[in-house]
Amino acid sequence: MCGIFAAYRQEDVEKFKPEALQYAKRIRHRGPDWSGNVIQNSTILCHERLAIVGLDSGAQPIVSDDGNYSLAVNGEIYNHINLRDQFKSYKFKSLSDCEPIIPLFEKYDTDAPKHLDGMFAFVLYDKKNDRIVAARDPIGITTLYVGKNAKSPKTRYFASELKCLVDVCDEISAFPPGHVYDSNTDEITRYYNPVWWDETKTPTTKLDLKKIRESLELAVRKRLMAEVPYGVLLSGGLDSSLIASIAARETEKALSSQKAHAIDANHELSGVDESGSLHTTGWSQLHSFAIGLPGAPDLLAAEKVAHFIGTIHHSHTFTMKEGLDSLDDVIYHLETYDVTTIRASTPMFLLSRKIKAQGVKMVLSGEGSDEIFGGYLYFANAPSAKDFHEECVKRVKNLHYADCLRANKSTMAWGLEARVPFLDKQFLDVCMTIDPEEKMIKPSEGKIEKYILRKAFDTSDEPDVKPYLPEEILWRQKEQFSDGVGYSWIDGLKEAAEAAVSDEELANPKPEWGEDVPTTKEAYWYRCKFDAIFKSKAAATTVMRWIPKAEWGCHADPSGRYATIHEKKVDEV
Repeated sequence: MCGIFAAYRQEDVEKFKPEALQYAKRIRHRGPDWSGNVIQNSTILCHERLAIVGLDSGAQPIVSDDGNYSLAVNGEIYNHINLRDQFKSYKFKSLSDCEPIIPLFEKYDTDAPKHLDGMFAFVLYDKKNDRIVAARDPIGITTLYVGKNAKSPKTRYFASELKCLVDVCDEISAFPPGHVYDSNTDEITRYYNPVWWDETKTPTTKLDLKKIRESLELAVRKRLMAEVPYGVLLSGGLDSSLIASIAARETEKALSSQKAHAIDANHELSGVDESGSLHTTGWSQLHSFAIGLPGAPDLLAAEKVAHFIGTIHHSHTFTMKEGLDSLDDVIYHLETYDVTTIRASTPMFLLSRKIKAQGVKMVLSGEGSDEIFGGYLYFANAPSAKDFHEECVKRVKNLHYADCLRANKSTMAWGLEARVPFLDKQFLDVCMTIDPEEKMIKPSEGKIEKYILRKAFDTSDEPDVKPYLPEEILWRQKEQFSDGVGYSWIDGLKEAAEAAVSDEELANPKPEWGEDVPTTKEAYWYRCKFDAIFKSKAAATTVMRWIPKAEWGCHADPSGRYATIHEKKVDEV
């Protein structure tokens, strides 16, 4: 991951350059390793680099050998080895996983993003045709914003974070995932159109547990592409535990293969080759990281998983005061006032700082599973398989506003990159096309949430296969991250908000908020903090709040403890 800022058709671009560099500097936390910029015609591209792959020769913006194309990318391209094999006639200047985007664009034009496997946001400038093209990965794992200014109607601005644009743009929007912008048409169009995208069409593919297991293992393997120390975020819940277990196995296999074949990791492209084999460097043993208030459920479960899968585990705690003290910083980096996102991001933000201090630059995380498999406890009230599937698709489509935003920004605040295997394109195609009847939560039949994912990794009837997880973890009930770090975390936030916001203030929302009115003191408190940080009226237009599905009996408070099937319901806490 990195940070990018670009201005296309900027009047007097040389004079604007110092200003552009200051905007880019606002996201240097995303790329503390190096800064670069390129000016061609009236366009400037700025890049703040976090070096993960191609450490010695991956500086950006990348300029093509003929000088015509300049490219700034924030992300990781997992199929870069295969792309390099396809474009052997192209004169590559680096070992960067991002450089193949240039020959890919030369061949496929705006269809180029269709051929990328990874998480990315990029801006590519064509000097000869004075044309800029920008794109964002299919699900929106990597953040990107686009802006305009009424005083300069032909200029277009792009940035990894909102904070780069608030002073120069009076119109800002989150660049939609799975889309590409072309200055030739000045339009943003969808390039990602999987068969499951239309939620009204209920899939009928038969369940194949082996395919679920193998596709997730491949997704993890691809995301271990790195030339720096990496680890896993381990909450002790099903999703992060599965990712950690697979990562531990894949790391061990890759290192064994490297030793057996005397591979020189210092002169090897990092990534998965055409055969599916992983080439990587890093630590000889996987490290795992967890955080919570003292005695939190997640900490205890994470330690159990780490011991079982053999990671070097780091268990961190934070106090209520530390969490509350960091809220302003969290909202500054998240660029949202959504209650659910802020609750869950604060512990992740604190943990990321500790991880970076331990020398790690990349981690794997478990976001996306609940949306794909209907893992939130309110899905138990879905009236039909069709409704269940529609809700899954809608939640996946909105991940870029919530969990993806959280995973990206709370880690990148400290120059730590988070990769999310569950949102792999191939894995999504496998799991989003399964007959949703198989995903339904049916307690009377012993089918708890995410039953088929659990079953895919249940080796109880495979005596020759080492178990992936302890039985009690594989079948542990869903616990939302903001609950799992300690139930008193959410309770403490509510108490602080109660003290900060009066009844009168809650009853009289600010006129400029329009119809987006906070309904709780906690939501009101976060909105006021957001407004104090981002004073531009355009800033709030980029925010979308996670709205509970009330018609399925979903409580107005997003905590999983309010679900009727939760083992520790809120009235028992």
